[in-house]
Amino acid sequence: MIIYGVYIVSKSGGLIFNLDNHVPRIEHEKTFTYPLDLVLDYDSKKVSVAFNRKDKINVGHVLVAVNSIPVNGITMEDGRDVKATLEAAENYPIILKFSRPKMTTNEKIFLASMFYPLFAIASQLSPEPKSSGIELLEADTFTLHCFQTLTGIKFIVISETGLNGIDLLLRKIYELYSDYVLKNPFYSLEMPIRCELFDNKLQELLAQVEKTGISNIDK
Repeated sequence: MIIYGVYIVSKSGGLIFNLDNHVPRIEHEKTFTYPLDLVLDYDSKKVSVAFNRKDKINVGHVLVAVNSIPVNGITMEDGRDVKATLEAAENYPIILKFSRPKMTTNEKIFLASMFYPLFAIASQLSPEPKSSGIELLEADTFTLHCFQTLTGIKFIVISETGLNGIDLLLRKIYELYSDYVLKNPFYSLEMPIRCELFDNKLQELLAQVEKTGISNIDK
């Protein structure tokens, strides 16, 4: 049982908490011949695929190694410039390893703000009044589960597909939020959650779920 992450969105649509619990590092390595048939973007912080795709290497994937030498930004660990290395024909054939990029905090905040109107739209599209909005969103590689409280706070869990009982997990997370966040005299509503005790209890809960299953949460 794999839980990829937990997000809490305020009633106004802002991301106030996120936890990356189990994010797999997906890497793809391939030998390329000259000229390189991928168009790369050489940003100051990373080298990424801007156009074309090769096998499972897609647009947006980040270069992490050249001939098994790690890449830091636009420089290889041995000090060589990545662009100069990839543009020199004598360096081919060359082995490149790409990885799916890790989401930044700003990207997570943006996605949370996008989910807020989608949730509202889903509620309005319902043929029945007082719809709860999006509770379950399934993709081929993950499932999004959402629980909205009476006050409008949204608790979101991203998990592997095919799991049952996530509703119980969401409500347990809500209990932890009520016990360790709302009762914290230093916490202000709608503000980012910075509560070490809540973090620890949540991580303990997710570890228990992945080890023994959701049905054993309260045991």
